[in-house]
Amino acid sequence: MSVENSVQVGIRSRLIATAGVIVLVPAGHILDRSQRPIIDPSIILGEGLAVEDEDSLARDRWRVFSTLHIWKKEESLAGVRAIAWAIRMAIRPARLELGVDFHCADCRVSSVRYVRDPDGVTSHGILTIETLAETVE
Repeated sequence: MSVENSVQVGIRSRLIATAGVIVLVPAGHILDRSQRPIIDPSIILGEGLAVEDEDSLARDRWRVFSTLHIWKKEESLAGVRAIAWAIRMAIRPARLELGVDFHCADCRVSSVRYVRDPDGVTSHGILTIETLAETVE
């Protein structure tokens, strides 16, 4: 499995195992899909970027930037902010489980933005998780 896929699986596993997230967004609403969500509320595992870490001459470390899209039908941004905070608290306490090929050296929420969807009834949060992953040898 690629480092990007391992990180995505690790993030989803953490989110669906965290009561503070699941109380706001059911596990079945945390998805990897390309279209806009019909499901309300939802967390869409979105775009990603993997960059080889420059601090390792062994070339065995990557910084993986994972974008999560939070969607909720609401007039304000309060709901997506609450979901983003729950995600932050889920990611914060411990390293992600990345399977047998990779080890999570560090993981953090590096940015969150909140925007209103042009449809006028949907709030949208865009959250980036930065993970430092190393090859297991």
